[in-house]
Amino acid sequence: MSDIAAIISARSEALSLEFETIAHNLSNVSTNGYKRRINAFSKALEEQGAETMDESGYDQAAKYSTYDFTQGRMIETGRQLDVALSGKGFFVIETPDGPLYTRNGMFRINSDSQLVDSEGRVVAGESGPITLPAATSLDQISVARNGTISADGLPVGQLRLVDFKENETKLVSAGLNCFAAPEGLEADPADALSVHQGFQEGSNVQLYEEMVDMMMVTRMYEANMRFSKVGSDTTQSLINLALA
Repeated sequence: MSDIAAIISARSEALSLEFETIAHNLSNVSTNGYKRRINAFSKALEEQGAETMDESGYDQAAKYSTYDFTQGRMIETGRQLDVALSGKGFFVIETPDGPLYTRNGMFRINSDSQLVDSEGRVVAGESGPITLPAATSLDQISVARNGTISADGLPVGQLRLVDFKENETKLVSAGLNCFAAPEGLEADPADALSVHQGFQEGSNVQLYEEMVDMMMVTRMYEANMRFSKVGSDTTQSLINLALA
């Protein structure tokens, strides 16, 4: 494969990946606590120009992606076990494979009276699982801004809230709107975070911005395909000339 053909192929693959990323964001525009994924390839291509980016540049840009952890809008639900976070940080979910981190605070009580997420996984408290007294009704549960949970006015536990500060972008997706920390990356206690009972944090996907990005990626992909065809036609003409 020629250098030009390799560059065109790498560029097409990267643009296809970015298109899929945008489509995934759009499919989660209504998912509570969802954080949009950013793929910077098309913007890097547009800023630098095709004539200044070699094949390695395309490869690096295609691999560069991260999550946007900006705050989503607050949605009032009135549900006692819906809790939203305001500020930087995460809830902690306990799993057999280690802790996961999420902004989705749609919780419930399991058969053991423990606070769990929508998948039935235990929500971490500062002193372990948060267990409510038997026969506690939902209207007896209150959640303070610092994450303290009370049942009929008596504290039963406090949500463990953590923050990764400048290392936040090192988190990796663990599915189901959760993130995992790579080995060696430790969480700190969240110090600028408040909890809001009866609310959910909406997705931070902005429909208009994603649609604009999708149109730009589509335009670049089509331009890339036209350039590929021109290059192919030129190569064939040279071959025909050499064989004449």
